[in-house]
Amino acid sequence: MGYKEVTPKRRLMGRFPHGSDLLQEINKVITEENILSGEVRIIGAVTKAVFGYYDSESKNYIYISKDEHMEILNCIGNISAKDGKPFPHVHITLADKNGNAYGGHLMEGTKVFAAEFVIVDYGDSKLERVYDETTGLQLWDI
Repeated sequence: MGYKEVTPKRRLMGRFPHGSDLLQEINKVITEENILSGEVRIIGAVTKAVFGYYDSESKNYIYISKDEHMEILNCIGNISAKDGKPFPHVHITLADKNGNAYGGHLMEGTKVFAAEFVIVDYGDSKLERVYDETTGLQLWDI
């Protein structure tokens, strides 16, 4: 187990444009602001959702798509550096019109209906992702 102490440098609050791609918008903000360590929280709704499940046996993501209006119950993630660039790792939980919940790893293709965000920047507390042989994932190098 490894960990390090971090102190928030600043918080950014805003909303993403209707019809935009949720993951691309997160990437846009953290790249423009050069956030290499932080966290992200989002509430709102989507008109289409694409999320993934990591299959630990094949070490690949299985994509799930829902082409309908859904409420964002929870969308939370962390921000670190991957190959020296800002990288968001975000999970999303959604509900359909019947209250059924779905979720997984946020993927490109999720279209914003309305999305308000808070992004916390931990400044110089850079976290770097490196390949982990056991899981097949890019995990924090702590």
